[in-house]
Amino acid sequence: MLVILSSLAIIVVSVYLLSIITDEYFIISLDEIAKRLRLPNNVAGASLMAMGSSAPELAIAIIALFTAGGAHSDVGIGTIVGSAIFNILVITGVSAVANPAHISWKVITRDIVMYAVGVVLLLITIYDGRLTMIEALIYLLVYGLYLLILYKWDDYVKDTDVVSIVEEAIAEERRSPDIFRRITHIISRGMGLLAGNARKSYLRAFFVSIGFVAIISYALAESAVAFAEAIHVPAVVVALTVLAAGTSVPDMFASIAVAKQGRGDMAIANAVGSNIFDILVGLGLPWMLVMVLGAESVYVDTAGLMTSALLLFGTVLLLAVFLLTKFKLSRWEGWTLLGIYAAYVAFIWIGSGQ
Repeated sequence: MLVILSSLAIIVVSVYLLSIITDEYFIISLDEIAKRLRLPNNVAGASLMAMGSSAPELAIAIIALFTAGGAHSDVGIGTIVGSAIFNILVITGVSAVANPAHISWKVITRDIVMYAVGVVLLLITIYDGRLTMIEALIYLLVYGLYLLILYKWDDYVKDTDVVSIVEEAIAEERRSPDIFRRITHIISRGMGLLAGNARKSYLRAFFVSIGFVAIISYALAESAVAFAEAIHVPAVVVALTVLAAGTSVPDMFASIAVAKQGRGDMAIANAVGSNIFDILVGLGLPWMLVMVLGAESVYVDTAGLMTSALLLFGTVLLLAVFLLTKFKLSRWEGWTLLGIYAAYVAFIWIGSGQ
């Protein structure tokens, strides 16, 4: 019981700390870097900003491959697949419930198609449980193609400063002087002693944030494995649900805040864009790194992943159907997505006990 409680406590605290460091230092420093590089907002949002919001998942995927001889590589993949499911079903669901969103057909065409391509690649590459360098490179090349499409695509997102809008929305949510927000402010100030001002000392904040994310993600991954062993379930089940939801909760709160401002379309577009990064870079980059360092291929226990990957493909189709009906995601469709996620989590946990 002590192991269960202690590992669960570490998971909760780690997720909390990650939300602070990514929201208040890492993403802001990346935003400043993007401005110095003069990247269009949509390209910056899909690359640097997506890397910021997806940093915990990416770090866990890398750590899982390089610790314990890669014995828990499925934890990294499970976290990313589970996070992608959470983003589509929960983040888009709660955003629609908070405020029904109207979506541009251009964004749907572009992002849903690229997301579907990423999910199909995932299904193909994990089918036999063996991943090669060529497959890893294909993931990264497809993401490069996505960035090129963003750069050339004439869309309203190009002139929208996504980070500033999200920052304003989160700041609005945090103005209430309750004890939780006071604690968050104290911790943030403490981290700031090392990271500095994320706007002025953006390079310092960037590298310090990477260090924080790596250390906290390591603790998170190890605690998840310990928690899974203590309650006698496969580690991938904890990754698909507990870790995936935990690392995505900060994005959910930001999306709710943005949706309340009447920008639910932005919340949904960011959730889909984050998933494209998670799958193509969050998986492709760690696989490439481990093979560059000597491994001929990467082997993954796909027994607990294939069902979730298939569901992920189903969520692509369902979201496309919902959004293509008058290009609007209504409240009842949002509740439907949330209900599907609840059923998915129940199915995963009940199935793990068999």
